[in-house]
Amino acid sequence: MTPATGPNIIGSFFPVQGASLSASENRPTFYLTTPIYYANARPHVGSAYTTLVADVIARFKRMMGYDVAFVTGTDEHGENIARAAAKAGISPRELVDRNSAVFRALWNELGISYTHFVRTTSPEHLRAVRRLLLRARDAGYIYKAFYEGRYCVYDNLYVTDSTDPVDCPLCGRPAEVVSEENHFFKLSAFQDKLLQLYRDQPGFIRPAFRRNEIIRFVESGLRDISVSRRTVKWGLPWPDDPDQVVYVWYDALTSYLSGIGYGDDELQWEKYWPAQLHLIGKEIIRFHCVYWPAFLMAADEPLPKEIFAHGWLLFEQEKMSKSKGNVAYAEPIARVLGVDALRYYLLRDVPFGQDGNFSHDALLTRYNSDLANGLGNLASRTLAMIERYCGGEVPASPVPDSVPGEAEASLVAALSQTPPEVLKAYEELSFSRALELIWAAIAQVDGYLTIQKPWTLAEDPARHAQLQMVLYHAAESLRIIAALVHPVLPNATFKIWSQLGQIGALAELRIDEVRWGQMPSGSRLGETLPVFPRVEKKEALERILAMEQDILQPKAAAAGAPNSPSGAQAGAQPGTLSGGASTAASAITPPVPGKTPAGTAPTTAPATVAAGVPARIGIDDFTKVEMRVGLVKSAERVAGADKLLKLMVDIGDEVRQIVAGIATVYDAEQLVGRKVVVVVNLLPRKLRGVESNGMILAATAAPDGKPVLAGFLEDVPVGSRLK
Repeated sequence: MTPATGPNIIGSFFPVQGASLSASENRPTFYLTTPIYYANARPHVGSAYTTLVADVIARFKRMMGYDVAFVTGTDEHGENIARAAAKAGISPRELVDRNSAVFRALWNELGISYTHFVRTTSPEHLRAVRRLLLRARDAGYIYKAFYEGRYCVYDNLYVTDSTDPVDCPLCGRPAEVVSEENHFFKLSAFQDKLLQLYRDQPGFIRPAFRRNEIIRFVESGLRDISVSRRTVKWGLPWPDDPDQVVYVWYDALTSYLSGIGYGDDELQWEKYWPAQLHLIGKEIIRFHCVYWPAFLMAADEPLPKEIFAHGWLLFEQEKMSKSKGNVAYAEPIARVLGVDALRYYLLRDVPFGQDGNFSHDALLTRYNSDLANGLGNLASRTLAMIERYCGGEVPASPVPDSVPGEAEASLVAALSQTPPEVLKAYEELSFSRALELIWAAIAQVDGYLTIQKPWTLAEDPARHAQLQMVLYHAAESLRIIAALVHPVLPNATFKIWSQLGQIGALAELRIDEVRWGQMPSGSRLGETLPVFPRVEKKEALERILAMEQDILQPKAAAAGAPNSPSGAQAGAQPGTLSGGASTAASAITPPVPGKTPAGTAPTTAPATVAAGVPARIGIDDFTKVEMRVGLVKSAERVAGADKLLKLMVDIGDEVRQIVAGIATVYDAEQLVGRKVVVVVNLLPRKLRGVESNGMILAATAAPDGKPVLAGFLEDVPVGSRLK
């Protein structure tokens, strides 16, 4: 559920009143964070995954009696932000304001119960960064020196001290040459201290196999790192050196401190720090498990207790990436199936910590089998029978003139054993296991009802007491199940709780005190409505994909263009956002001679087109096509296809994967380093199962029809637009 009263705005921080921090003097504290998300593009399901998991943990800890601080936010500085803004034709501030609002709107739509939303452009955050930097500098861990090497602007990673060409080890894009005088952090001074930390606190990095990766990295030797940039202008100014800006990772990581008042609200900071849990994706583990504890050690600040690096959410067996076009969005799923459906699928199908594969088909299958036919059906049939056979009142326990048998004893034993096992799984972040246990309990109740046949008992007035006993056991089981699954399914369980006639907020129930036999006698049912109505998979999938296309191509969708969702190519997957902004480039929609889109009238009479002569188009149609200068970074043949090459092409602000039918004319090796013309705003499509996110232009050479790539006589910068 979304916070009841929305966020309170304090500066650029957004503490959510619905997840109150008040009345907590006597409760233990628990502080957790998501990554501070880079605000150069809208979030997809992959970025929503971490936040949904954090919300489950926050809700669980609140039900365990903790005073929870839950911080998320947006990282809004760096060269990548500046480039995305320039591409969109707006200022960096306008871009981050817009995209930060998109993040907050999505988290609210998904019911994320964060307590603070921090923005790295806020004055409170600036004060926190300066404090942390100056403490490290005064302790002798920051000095000024000359840096020359390769740097990845996409991952904000110093790749190598050499100027030789090299690709970023995280994203695979070419690292850029940086040569400037910077402020350096003495990371090398913390090698032994970090290794000692990993030995003394083996739970500091989880899962254990990722801890081993970091130990090997640190043991190989740490080099000092530059923590300022002179050539980057969009960032926090360096204290006492306004020509430099703070390295974006030093800036972003400090959000975990500024989010709870470091340097601004000392009482709140001292109350919640150190954090019990940082949740991150595995691709940023080095920054969090090496840089972050070293930055804190240098400033003599306490370290967080645990950093958990989970795996990637894959789409078609690859990490979701807008440059590859293999992304899915959370909003359409939430609007078609409900937020709880997405929460359940992600936590049930993906063992937390490992890579997991996202599939619309698997999502819909889980929805119908587990939610509609499982929990939803159990709630509907139990409540309907209590309404019909007991006048809408849950039978009291014990039921007079009834004797529980082996079936009741077995059910009570199962529902008594399940809660401690589920709590243990939640504590271990084994969400898939917790849900397996809960759904095993649902199956146990279903089996009990099938054996006892209350609908048959209702036909014999002499067995009414037994009927009441059976329905009491079903209702009490449903109450326990609703409580146990509430952290994962807050909306559905709120409805079930209300329909069961339970008094008090389910979110405030102590989940560790749930026991059999706590159902109040004479509870009257509320209005009973389906919790998870069954859906038709084909229809639901079409609606989800159509909404995704509305996100990707809003102009085309609004105009009813042929490339809008209803006319999308079968099997095509969503494309990419343009410029990292929340809107996308319009689809290319060439006119069809003699035809007018439905619902519109032609502005002029259709012209007669001579056979073999292409129809003319207006300048408005031509300007829909966005073409840029691209540089081929790599090329390889597509398996099983004689004519196709898979190219990775740098178009200035990103590297695109493009499939081109030129293998009969060009060898892969001779294309590397060649500049080409790329149409960048085409919807993605698959060729032989390989995603192509753009098109390379070529001429047809008569008479054999071989393609000849378009090129340039003069030197043109990569990313330049063609007009």
